[in-house]
Amino acid sequence: MADKFDVIVIGAGPGGYVAAIRAAQMGLKTACVEKWIGKEGKVVHGGTCLNVGCIPSKALLEASHKFVEAKHDFDDMGIQAGDVTMDVKKMMARKDKIVKNLTGGISGLFKANGVTAIEGTGKVTGNKQVEVTDRDGNATTYEADNIVVAAGSVPVEIPPTPLKEGLVVDSTGALEFQETPKRLGVIGAGVIGLELGSVWNRLGSEVTVLEAMDSFLPMVDGPVAKETQKLLKKQGLDIKLGARVTGSEVKGEEVVVKYADADGDQEITFDKLIVCVGRKPYTQGVIADGVGVDTDERGFIHVDDQCRTSVPGVYAIGDCVRGPMLAHKASEEGIMVADIIAGHKAEMNYDAIPNVIYTFPEVAWVGMTEQDAKAAGIEVKVGAFPFAASGRAMANNATEGMARIIADAETDRVLGVHIVGQHAGEMIAQGVIALEFGSSAEDLALTCYAHPTMSEAVHEAALAVEGHAIHMANRKKKK
Repeated sequence: MADKFDVIVIGAGPGGYVAAIRAAQMGLKTACVEKWIGKEGKVVHGGTCLNVGCIPSKALLEASHKFVEAKHDFDDMGIQAGDVTMDVKKMMARKDKIVKNLTGGISGLFKANGVTAIEGTGKVTGNKQVEVTDRDGNATTYEADNIVVAAGSVPVEIPPTPLKEGLVVDSTGALEFQETPKRLGVIGAGVIGLELGSVWNRLGSEVTVLEAMDSFLPMVDGPVAKETQKLLKKQGLDIKLGARVTGSEVKGEEVVVKYADADGDQEITFDKLIVCVGRKPYTQGVIADGVGVDTDERGFIHVDDQCRTSVPGVYAIGDCVRGPMLAHKASEEGIMVADIIAGHKAEMNYDAIPNVIYTFPEVAWVGMTEQDAKAAGIEVKVGAFPFAASGRAMANNATEGMARIIADAETDRVLGVHIVGQHAGEMIAQGVIALEFGSSAEDLALTCYAHPTMSEAVHEAALAVEGHAIHMANRKKKK
């Protein structure tokens, strides 16, 4: 038997590494197990989010957006940029450098906080035991009073479109293109598909998005989703709803995709195809048979509201448990679990988790949509304000989109905040705080906002809940 720990965390993604650091800060002897091999052949921390997800995709989104701005929008501001070109390989190298810096940063944080980093594949093998197998196949068993499973998730593959390196790829492969494809197909109009489609559309690809569902972004507030679809279409994304992919065939350096829609069977040819149809929990092989940890038919680990599994002392967090597959959700669960293990009282408000789609403009929301509230039988009042009426948005050349606030008609309590516009991902924190503290729309309306800012749209939306917006004409209330 190797060293014994107070806490062993399996997985060093945004849930695992945060849980490990927090546990160590609480005075617990902590280890974190990770198997991810980076491009340099060494184990790296950060999981999907840092290595092939949130961070690298945002680096590409930011670079591609600046390219479009320089090419098409600078002239409106009086900036003469000339013939602007994009060096895709250099853009990719910058992305890789950012990832390397951040993964190295986590390793440094482990050292600073006294977390023991263990390299290898971790498996819960019994009561308070974790077996770690290194790259050479050597297994070592560690003992821990508490175990936190933070194994994350992997992209879902579908039979009609088997992956082929460099040609038919998942979200990870889409971050490695070394040149802009002329014709790009994206299967799935979810968050990942829209973000990756936006990157390559900005860089010159003809992008077609095939979405099996008949509705666009059904989890987003109706008017915001409708506005987002209109703006992305205006940018050149061809989004085909109700398009169910039935098969594909690789022909040389092309991919022929077959799909069915309302008009029958269709066929379309691409130079590259990205499959973005969701993710599934990575839990197979993480917990040995007979341990007693319950999972469902999809592989999600059953946990209670505080991420306890069916086995005392074993917790699970992040993408391998219920709830949205979001890095910040995993991190907060990691902090909650570490605090509970340390003997503190802790809980997480799952009703106040923000969501962001990093297209341009960004789409962000927290809490209930208007359709959610109505389905729950809650009478609501809604305030909305367009960025077209915002002075700062005009100055920024970013007048597209709006802010919407959903409030309970009886109590005025804020139920949801929804934004499509520049910096929506930053502004949504106001909505998260409002929900966390049980704010009323009036609370936001009575708050002094700096002028001129994009955030004033949230202020005006709060005022508009009662028909008191200042910088737009208010709808007359029905008598």
